[in-house]
Amino acid sequence: MDRLTCGVALTLISAAVLSACGGGSSSSANAATATTSGVVTGSYFRHAKVCLDQNGNGHCDANEPSTYTDGNGAFTLSGSGAVLVEVGTDATRFDPDANTETKVSDPLVFRAPAGANKVVVSSLTTEVADLMDNGMDLAGARKAVADRLGVDPEKIMADHNKETDPDVKAALKVAINQNIDAIASAVKEAGPTGDIKANLHKRMGLSDIQNVVVIYAENRGFDNLYGLFPGANGIPGVNPSAQGAITPQKDFDNAVLPALPPTWGGLTAGGQSVTLSQAQTVGFANKPFQIDDPKGLNVTGVVVPQSVVTRDLIHSFYTNQMQINGGANDKFAAYSDAGGLSMGYYDGSKMAMWKLAQQYTLADNFFMGAFGGSFLNHQYLVCACAPVYPNADDAKSPAKGSIAAIDTDSKGNFVRLTPAANNPASVLIGAAKYVNNGNLTPKDSAGKFYAVNTMQPPFQPSGNTPASDDKTGKYADGNKANTLPAQAQATIADRLDAKKVSWAWYAGAWNAVAADPSKIYHAPTPNFQAHHQPFNYYAAFDPVKQAAYRGQHLKDFDQSFLADAAAGKLPQVAFYKPQGNLNQHSGYASVADGDNHIASVIAQLQKSPQWKNMLVVVTYDENGGFYDHAAVPKGDRWGPGTRIPAILISPFTQNRSKDQTKVDHTQYDTGSILRFLTRRFGLQPLPGVVARDAALVKNGNKPMGDFTTALSFK
Repeated sequence: MDRLTCGVALTLISAAVLSACGGGSSSSANAATATTSGVVTGSYFRHAKVCLDQNGNGHCDANEPSTYTDGNGAFTLSGSGAVLVEVGTDATRFDPDANTETKVSDPLVFRAPAGANKVVVSSLTTEVADLMDNGMDLAGARKAVADRLGVDPEKIMADHNKETDPDVKAALKVAINQNIDAIASAVKEAGPTGDIKANLHKRMGLSDIQNVVVIYAENRGFDNLYGLFPGANGIPGVNPSAQGAITPQKDFDNAVLPALPPTWGGLTAGGQSVTLSQAQTVGFANKPFQIDDPKGLNVTGVVVPQSVVTRDLIHSFYTNQMQINGGANDKFAAYSDAGGLSMGYYDGSKMAMWKLAQQYTLADNFFMGAFGGSFLNHQYLVCACAPVYPNADDAKSPAKGSIAAIDTDSKGNFVRLTPAANNPASVLIGAAKYVNNGNLTPKDSAGKFYAVNTMQPPFQPSGNTPASDDKTGKYADGNKANTLPAQAQATIADRLDAKKVSWAWYAGAWNAVAADPSKIYHAPTPNFQAHHQPFNYYAAFDPVKQAAYRGQHLKDFDQSFLADAAAGKLPQVAFYKPQGNLNQHSGYASVADGDNHIASVIAQLQKSPQWKNMLVVVTYDENGGFYDHAAVPKGDRWGPGTRIPAILISPFTQNRSKDQTKVDHTQYDTGSILRFLTRRFGLQPLPGVVARDAALVKNGNKPMGDFTTALSFK
């Protein structure tokens, strides 16, 4: 007799005894004959073990009623109560939309709260049950999960496979898959006899992490700095653990280049002791090359250490897409104004941050959130959106000449920037030239223009000085073509404020440029970059109308960040933007200076009283025009763009493997920072994050992760 039959028999015997002794009642009789039926979804799990977790220990014990799901993921149990599902590697997952069945690779545990005789059990109901364990009632827990996903509460405990709204269904699918990844990690950590509910709570609630610090550096692709990192998907042919291959770079006409084009204007920035002229960069082989080669570059013998600043490379919205070239990554040299330098990389093992990556966790599948440059990727970090420029084609609009000229296909999809009449026949002759690589997109079908390349903030500090009639001196001249009107989209600030989560944006040299605006751009130190301050573009941070709110959240690094960290007074969420000379941006900052600075900041954070409950995310805004070989997953109109480095530093990411070379291969993008904050603090999701994951899934890719699988709560 199996355990289910035995359990039913015992239940029936007990009921008969009670009746014979006169102790029976209608309620006990109903309990004896009650059944619980339902379905295990995400898509549908076949041959998954389902039981009533009568003792609440998170395991299907031998004396508890149990059964297995059928081909439709359905089950029926005798009795009622909290439902537990153990999905073993002998189970399969059937997707009715694709009509495909796949084996389960990692054991899972799903839960559903008691209270219904027909239940849907999924990774989302597991999150609901966890919230109820920690004090919420069913309605409150269901609403909390729904708010995090941006859907109606009744969708959380329904069968998402039957959802008719495609947007809602996509959002549910993404969230289910993200939770499944987290649950798999929790089950692995708990082991066969461990406290599965406690481990699930740490994964689902992330309550052990009380402070999140985001350090946002500048303009480096993954291969550029970490292409040699052991165990990472680095440079093929150089790193043994690399995946894929190097695709030879092609010319404008798709012919394979016989050699890389010269680095136009010379490889090194001016005013340094080490120089490498344009003539010295002719004839480099058509493949990646090590910039800091100790033997010297090519036949010149000139050594360019990491302390030397190279020239800058174009990194704009449309050129990044042209370089990616539909995923081939074979037009980086062709559509770079720096020619062959786009294929350069460093021996990152010399960096202090490399050592931290070995000690903690390096993410080698992290993509910049948006195509192009720093301006748009800083916006994506805070809003997962592109800024709007209203009525840019109006005759009186100062930005009318800033609308990019592009070629499109028959469906209106971007193909390329329109070449100029004097565009060279080959990149070996000269850099590509365009009719107008402007800051704004052409008008779309909804009549909107979006700012995608560098625009200046409407508030000081800005690269544009105040208008002559501005008596306050706190606004940028709105008549300048590159001054962006104040924005009103929802940002992560709004979401954090709504939940009363403390936060601040700390900027290097913030107070210095307030006292001396001449330090905005053009100065070796601090070379403050106004377009790296994303919240300064939003009406909520108006320096006159919202002065108190602005002062509370926009702070100076030198005077506030390190002092707050040392005192254990950092807000729950802290963003830090290094000043220009310390941010690693080609053209005005070296790799070494930024590396040393960021490593020193980490060292100070590790001394903070808040460190034991802290997660630090060190990443880059974008690739800076440097080549990376990894295929970019197709998402939405804005990105993702090229792969960039990211390091997760925390007591919860330390020593993930004994050899300290294990990396996290989970797919992430800049929006994953927002995903993590949304999950950790129960925020309403930003629309752009939801749209990105839906677009990825629609295009046959995985949704982006939210860092939960990179954490260890043993």
